Amino acid sequence: MTGALPVPRRRSSLTSSDRFVYILAAPLILVLLVYIVVPMLATATTSAEGGGSAYAGFLDGASKNALILSVTISLVSVLTTGLLGTGLAVLLSRFDFPGRKVLRLFALLPMALPPLIGAISFYFLYAESGIVPRFLARYFGVDAADFSVNGIWGVLLVHTMTMYPYFYLAVTSALAGSDASMEEAALNLGASRYHMWRTVLLPMLTPALVSGALLTFMVSMASFTAPQFYNVQTLTMQIVASRTSGAYDVAAAQAVALSVVSILFLLAMRWYENRRIHRGSSKGTPQAIKVLHGVFPKVAAGVGSLLLVLFLMAPAATIALLSFTVDGSWTIQILPPEYTLENFTRLFTDPATLRPIMVSAQMAFIAMLGCVVFGVLAAWVVTRWKGPGKAMLDIMVMLPWALPGTVIGVNIVTAFATPTPFNFGQVLIGSLWILPVAYFVRFLPLVFRSASASLAQIDPSVEEAARSLGAGPWQALRTVTVPLMSRGIMAGALMAFIQGFGEYVASVVIYPARYAPLSVEIYNRIYSNEFGTAAAYGTLQMLLILIVLIISQRLETPRRIKKVRNFKPKGPALVIASALTPALQQNQKNGDTYEHDPQPANATSRT
Repeated sequence: MTGALPVPRRRSSLTSSDRFVYILAAPLILVLLVYIVVPMLATATTSAEGGGSAYAGFLDGASKNALILSVTISLVSVLTTGLLGTGLAVLLSRFDFPGRKVLRLFALLPMALPPLIGAISFYFLYAESGIVPRFLARYFGVDAADFSVNGIWGVLLVHTMTMYPYFYLAVTSALAGSDASMEEAALNLGASRYHMWRTVLLPMLTPALVSGALLTFMVSMASFTAPQFYNVQTLTMQIVASRTSGAYDVAAAQAVALSVVSILFLLAMRWYENRRIHRGSSKGTPQAIKVLHGVFPKVAAGVGSLLLVLFLMAPAATIALLSFTVDGSWTIQILPPEYTLENFTRLFTDPATLRPIMVSAQMAFIAMLGCVVFGVLAAWVVTRWKGPGKAMLDIMVMLPWALPGTVIGVNIVTAFATPTPFNFGQVLIGSLWILPVAYFVRFLPLVFRSASASLAQIDPSVEEAARSLGAGPWQALRTVTVPLMSRGIMAGALMAFIQGFGEYVASVVIYPARYAPLSVEIYNRIYSNEFGTAAAYGTLQMLLILIVLIISQRLETPRRIKKVRNFKPKGPALVIASALTPALQQNQKNGDTYEHDPQPANATSRT
């Protein structure tokens, strides 16, 4: 008598935790596909309509020149911001002189300027009809045009003075983590100070410099406000012009070209960063700050600091001054001749003036909620994901950060113009809901990176302990992990809200006519010669950003931790870096850039 032996039942290798990760990943992947991947594919499909004739016109027409101009301006912006930001970081990190503390505080002031307000302030200061050229013409008899900044130089000035904090933050953080013993070892072995900087310190700063270069290039390629005010025909200007004229396929082709360039630069920077591995192994000796001695160096440093502080304060002070100007009263004078408080009173009492604030606040808040839910979910899923596809998920979440706001606006307009199964029958064109969708897509990476940074500091054994005590996966996530991530989540949420509140580049492409957000309304008021009201809007934005930065600093460095860990570098630099510079956080997250062990040794670099 024969019989088949029972086949042992194959036991699944997946644990309940693994299954929980995959269950939570399902809605996340669906959202990423609908709001990020599908819009990009829709834009690429639209650009290929007509047999790709839009691309043929791209290579022969003004779009090609606009692309070359955008890339050139972005590369020069990387150079100028790199020199200024790195120099300032080294000066404030390595030397002590009169005015250093004040200069450290004001070095981050450009981060409180929204992009639109920053461009406006520099235009009112240094353009041909600005305050400084008019002052020089009135009291020194010079031609204002000869001392004004216009065109491409104006764009470069705005980019340099508003984007140098990307380099300043990254290099300051890297210098704070560098080890003085490596530099001392190089000097003791006979190396000159120049040779030590070139062979030891600068290679160790490579990840920080790459991070600053990447952020500056991306933001410069996406820049729209500065080219708009200085009338420089970059590719972002061409995209908006094409959509305004109804040439949707040309706008889609231009958006695709801009996306390809930005993504290629991202990949090039990551390749360059990864081909150089720098490891320093030492005792972690902190770097001493060199104190300037002598009367002349101290006086020169103090005067230089004062001039630099005044130069950094000038844009914000200009906006604050103009906010009290009577609309239409400032024409050819150096400074506005009439002042009033009516601009601020009208902001909160006139329904028509208040509406843009309410639209921006409500849409940014809704987008922030979406960013928090899916940003935290994405951070947890990507961190706990054990199978293949983890890198793909990370790229899908971070992809909008590599795309200019104009491109994101075009993608969403293209994808949600008609009801299709891929967008669940949603038609968002002309609807107010298109604004929070755009803000959600643009600023999801902020919450994702901030939450990921907090999650990386949590030992997974904490969750395992909760599970061993009987908590289910959802309960452990809700009651243990998320509360421990709360500071990072809050910091990312605040930055997502404040960025959405002042967003302009994508808004100008997609906003419904009856519901102009705050940034678009500011531009409309300036176009209508209502400088006072526009500046009052801008002052409100700056105050809101300052409040958010202060709250973020409080969240990042609570009082009780400050008392215990008073040796850590304080100040807003590192706080803002954690929320505003995802590439910097990526460098920190990688953890293979610097490695310290107890063995004293010198730095080595490998190419």
